[in-house]
Amino acid sequence: MVNRRSLISSSVAGAALASLPMGARSQSRKDTLVLGMALEPAPGLDPTGGAAQSISEVTLYNVFETLAKINEDGSVSPLLAESWEISPDLKSYTFKLRRGVKFHNGEPFNAKAVKFSFDRAAAEASVNKDKRKFAALTSVAAIDEHTVVILNSQLDPNFLFGLATGPAVIVEPKSADTNATKPVGTGPYKLDAWNKGSSVVLSKWDGYRNAAAIKLKKVTFRFISDPAAQAAAVLAGDVDVFPRIGTRVVPQFKANANFQVLIGNSQGKTILTINNKKKPLDDVRVRRAILAAIDRKVVVEGAADGYGAPIGSHYVRGLPGFIDTTGVNPFNVDKARALLAEAGVKTPLQLSLKLPPPPYARQGGEVIAAQLAKVGIIAKIENVEWAQWLSGPFGKGDFDLTIVLHVEPFDLGNYTNPNYYWGYDNPKFNELHTKINNTPRADERAKLLGQAQQMLANDAVNGFLFQPQLPTVANKKVKGLWKDMPTFVNDLSAMHWG
Repeated sequence: MVNRRSLISSSVAGAALASLPMGARSQSRKDTLVLGMALEPAPGLDPTGGAAQSISEVTLYNVFETLAKINEDGSVSPLLAESWEISPDLKSYTFKLRRGVKFHNGEPFNAKAVKFSFDRAAAEASVNKDKRKFAALTSVAAIDEHTVVILNSQLDPNFLFGLATGPAVIVEPKSADTNATKPVGTGPYKLDAWNKGSSVVLSKWDGYRNAAAIKLKKVTFRFISDPAAQAAAVLAGDVDVFPRIGTRVVPQFKANANFQVLIGNSQGKTILTINNKKKPLDDVRVRRAILAAIDRKVVVEGAADGYGAPIGSHYVRGLPGFIDTTGVNPFNVDKARALLAEAGVKTPLQLSLKLPPPPYARQGGEVIAAQLAKVGIIAKIENVEWAQWLSGPFGKGDFDLTIVLHVEPFDLGNYTNPNYYWGYDNPKFNELHTKINNTPRADERAKLLGQAQQMLANDAVNGFLFQPQLPTVANKKVKGLWKDMPTFVNDLSAMHWG
């Protein structure tokens, strides 16, 4: 929900600025920017301490940095590491670290900080969402102050990509435990203020190694979940950039010369998550019935106003080894009813459908509930706030069905974790995934990835819905924006007024 006070203040500010042309407003603040987000980071600002991508949308590459960096085209380039060498067996990585880098508290960035960060991520008490990946490392060795050697127990073709994401940020040992509220990193920005429920303000850090290249002195992230309020804030000039804005409001900006509209590709998967541990959802026939009841094309229109393409597994076009699995569980109402009867399910079957705030979930949930009702499944909708979703459905498995966008491109490994929130436990899939991570030849690995997609589709683990296209709306004078989104970040170092 949008804070009423913030909406009122937005209206007042918008009215006060209405007499000024948009260009004049931007001219008056060349070194500040207001960026909109649908979800507030939760539970804190430490990307190693929570699974929500909204944490990284604020802090990754801005406050915290990683050894490598993901670029708009999906490539990976050096960041805190100047360079790296990979052994022929693809299991040993030698990183040469950037010299002269300091954390915001003045402590030096060095090999010890890298080792501390990765050992901490793998520790028994770790809450890092990629804990299992770090725990699988054979060793992390600080050879000297500026050299780190990482030995991976598996051949992981996406290892460098993973080291460029939020769970792999390098933290300063003395401040690590308080990063949720007082983040200390090596990035070009530091926390200025966090107004819970409203905004996070970052200010330029003058101690940054390349501070002269950073154009924005202050950036405010404003949290607005309602699409109509998002549009109103942008139109009023209260928000300069809104990445991943609600799709329903995009048309009003396309014909307005004051704004730019970027429609980008993503590697995300919007899914109807099914709790595989709950009866009768532990029966594959019931899960297949749910999928057969869903017309994905109608869902794309209702949830994302057509900005997306149907998917049939937890993998999307543009990634190595992609195969089209949308034909595995096609829309077929009669088949859905027959599968429920075969599984001995008496209808109406009552299930909970818990929906977080984003429009794709709330709008899509209405469409899916209506479709399920036609086959005798009554999905009782419960709208929950983001923090509630993280602690309930995601944290405790407290749900039957839910809808969420999984944004990481290479996250098939989540299906090897029986404790992950959807509760899938299949030793054959685990064996196949291990084989994928230990196959050096790209063509052979692609075939195995196809088998993995097919297996998830056959098991109807989740209701795989669509790969979204994500719109960004911004003042036409803002430069340095990403159009495509291989991962969800807001790289402030590249943004400036033109």
